[in-house]
Amino acid sequence: MRILAIDPGYERLGIAVLEKLPKQKETLLYSSCVRTAKELPHAERLLKIADGVRKVIDEFEPEACALETLFLAVNQKTVMPVAEARGAVLVEAARAGLRVYEYSPPQIKIAVTGYGKSDKAQVIEMVKKLITIPDKQPSSDSEVGVLPLLRENKSLPPKTASAPFKKGRIRLDDEYDAIAVGLTCLASERVNNK
Repeated sequence: MRILAIDPGYERLGIAVLEKLPKQKETLLYSSCVRTAKELPHAERLLKIADGVRKVIDEFEPEACALETLFLAVNQKTVMPVAEARGAVLVEAARAGLRVYEYSPPQIKIAVTGYGKSDKAQVIEMVKKLITIPDKQPSSDSEVGVLPLLRENKSLPPKTASAPFKKGRIRLDDEYDAIAVGLTCLASERVNNK
């Protein structure tokens, strides 16, 4: 199963693609952030998010989309823009005919760390233990429109594909959060299919 995993955000939306093949370990195919500039009008920021999600869907052809549910944080100012960013993701997932799975922050933390009140550092540490995170990331400036191509030839399976790599790109917390969402979905699927 191939999952598009999303950590919703308005300024930075974490996005990852994970795959779990029968009798194999989960594989990270892609991770990045869709960023929107504060200077852009609100509608254009949402369009940029939707376009970024659509490009990843078109490139990796996932079967499902997993995303974190909205968690009401202390900063009420960001709740609506993040909710609208989630809406843009849901529209693109529906447009592509993807099954959608939603998980609360405690569900994700329990699935990844075993404890529903884990902090961000604990989640990141467990993600690194649960799935191989390549030291090198396919070339990307993490902006929409500059997506890495993991498969230069779409007829090749991901494991035999080649891609241009850029050394030293640092993953953002939002990417690890998206990977955690994907791992939660894959673990849930595994449990439900037993």
